Amino acid sequence: MYKLFLLLVLSIALYAQNPKAFSALGDTIYNNVQKIQKLENIDEYEVYKKKIKQYVTEVKKIKKEGFALDERVSKNKMHYLNKLRELSKVNDFFVRSVKRNLDLAIENENSKLFSQLINTGLLDEKKSKNKIIDYYFAHTNDVNVTGIIQNYLENDKKLRAKKEYKKNIRNAKRLRELEKIKRIRRNDKLQQEKLEKQLNQEVQKRKLQIREEQKKELSKTI
Repeated sequence: MYKLFLLLVLSIALYAQNPKAFSALGDTIYNNVQKIQKLENIDEYEVYKKKIKQYVTEVKKIKKEGFALDERVSKNKMHYLNKLRELSKVNDFFVRSVKRNLDLAIENENSKLFSQLINTGLLDEKKSKNKIIDYYFAHTNDVNVTGIIQNYLENDKKLRAKKEYKKNIRNAKRLRELEKIKRIRRNDKLQQEKLEKQLNQEVQKRKLQIREEQKKELSKTI
């Protein structure tokens, strides 16, 4: 029973990976297929529903061929590569479509479509961040905060906390330096006062000596 369970776990783990053959092209397709499948639940993609289902089926099928190539069960590399190229074009179409429809959703203030598109995972999060955050803050009551927006807010929170920590470290260092400078200046001032006191004492002592000498000289002349 344990061996059967172990084999099942290993087979699932293996299937979760992508084929190594032509992975530079295949990884994007395989990693995006479930994201593209999410478009079936968006009204604006109703017209593409059949196409999406067909695409998902083809990706699953060609993925098996990729594993067969990896295991050398199949040697038809050109067929696999050509199929990947075809599927790559479909992938790119939907990625561009999501980006274009996001701009339209923002322009038309369609918060439902906006929320659905940003959480497909098909957007470039770094490039889209500013316009997504700007729209969210302008429509906080209409936009679902879960998903990508929540990640943005949490990451910004962490970033602000990190910046604040570094700022506090710099401030603490600056305060230590200021205290050190004050301490040096205070010691310098004390040393200066001590030196001045010593000089004054020397001067007063010298003056007394001169007076005594003058008195003695004067007494000799009388």
